[in-house]
Amino acid sequence: MRLQQRALTAEMVRNAIATLEVIEVYPQDKYLPSFLVRGESEEFVFHAQIATDVEGKNIRIVTMYTPDPDEWDEGLRLRRTK
Repeated sequence: MRLQQRALTAEMVRNAIATLEVIEVYPQDKYLPSFLVRGESEEFVFHAQIATDVEGKNIRIVTMYTPDPDEWDEGLRLRRTK
């Protein structure tokens, strides 16, 4: 639901598969190990947190957003330190 409010879709992730880069790793995440990935669509760069369900052999999009340039470096790959 929130993805639609943000004009982001799971289809964007599928279409951007070739551009996805893991930028952060959360192996001890609360429910499943997850990764923050950076992807590029035709319109913009986005971040998606993806949880990996190895036993179920699937992945889940936890959240997806357009990164705030004030919080990320120029390439939107590294968080800025405060």
